[in-house]
Amino acid sequence: MKQNFAFDPDFLWGASSSAYQCEGAAAEDGKAPSVQDIKTVPEGTADFTVASDHYHRYKEDITLLAEMKARAYRFSISWARILPDGKENAAGIAHYHDVIDTCLSYGIAPIVTMYHFDLPAALEAQGGWSNPAVIDAYADFARVLFREYGDKVPYFLTINEQNVMILAGAIVGTGGSGQSARQLYQRNHNMMLAQAKAMVLCHQMAPSAKIGPAPNINVIYPASSRPEDYLASRDAAAMRNWLYLDLAVHGRYNVYAWNILRQQNALPEIAPGDMELLASAKPDFISLNYYATMTVQASAPVMPGTAAADQQSVFHVGGHFQTVKNPHPSKTPFGWEIDPLGFTAVLKEVYDRYHLPVMISENGIGLYDTLNADGTVHDTERIRYYEAHIAALAQAVKEGVEVFAYCPWSAMDLISTHEGFRKRYGFIYVNRTDDALLDLTRYKKDSFYWYRDMILNQGRF
Repeated sequence: MKQNFAFDPDFLWGASSSAYQCEGAAAEDGKAPSVQDIKTVPEGTADFTVASDHYHRYKEDITLLAEMKARAYRFSISWARILPDGKENAAGIAHYHDVIDTCLSYGIAPIVTMYHFDLPAALEAQGGWSNPAVIDAYADFARVLFREYGDKVPYFLTINEQNVMILAGAIVGTGGSGQSARQLYQRNHNMMLAQAKAMVLCHQMAPSAKIGPAPNINVIYPASSRPEDYLASRDAAAMRNWLYLDLAVHGRYNVYAWNILRQQNALPEIAPGDMELLASAKPDFISLNYYATMTVQASAPVMPGTAAADQQSVFHVGGHFQTVKNPHPSKTPFGWEIDPLGFTAVLKEVYDRYHLPVMISENGIGLYDTLNADGTVHDTERIRYYEAHIAALAQAVKEGVEVFAYCPWSAMDLISTHEGFRKRYGFIYVNRTDDALLDLTRYKKDSFYWYRDMILNQGRF
């Protein structure tokens, strides 16, 4: 492919990671367990005890990002490392100062995800997000982050993929398994209140920083030109996308999602002052994760409430919609749809609805990468994926969408949420498997060099 549109010189080309998937050091320097440390991992996949050992190798990894010419590094801060028992952990706070300062020393903008699937296990034992007390616990965590890092971090992301945690929490290990739809959407309401408190606090405590939500957003296609399927696609979009972003941006429930929740007996309890708090929180931008699209058709009323096979193949609501296979896009080796034009459509739809600047905090492809004897990794399929998706991003920008950052998943190989180390996403190969740590040596993949050259050429290739 050729992509000749030049992005602005200050566009933030970067890469992403999350604490529990790459750091390791699961019980070092005062860190307490998170829900990810205590969950049962799928048979044959690695746990998170060592992961990619980024906790000990962050300077090496950030140096490699600088060599790749990255201008941003989006990473998460472990809540259980900062407040392991509800009290501040000096070692954890100091560690992230070092990570942030290392980024800044290379001219890399640190983009901090405040919460990425790793609620402290002690809070989960108290009911997790079903317990309203966690709202204030998250606000306390936010205060520490803004106090410590608010003058150095230009962008904070509040909650990674909140919609995935509600719709597929059992799969990503964030709780909610076995709960009723009403209980799940009460968890969602509590998370929204926590996010709102964080956004208000950020503007008060770190006025030079900007903050926004980070859901996983899909385009929802109707399975046919039947009017019933088109209406089903609108209902699915309301439940998967706009329920979360309307609350984050406008402080109100999406009317169509609210109607579906009412019909499913799933309305959350709203306490006095809740809606006022939600309305007071104003994001500065929207960050979104994009991997695939969904296709739905109208469903019979007798279908159950919600279900998910993985975080990209969500879900159905009886009487409204159910997902079906789309025969047109190609698939990754792990079965996810590859739909670059859907990326353009997502960006246009989100910007048209909210008129806020957009950051891409995740986009990428999981592959079975192979390390060759000479230290090379020929991940041509990944390069082709990025060619197509960055061309789609360029098309959206040319059509007027204000996008200021692209941080694909992931910077280095890390443990995929439920498919372990065999599913590799990184520009940087980490020499380990699900079964053996090996030496954890870092190797630059072909995509590393391709991305570097693309950045140097302002997004052209």
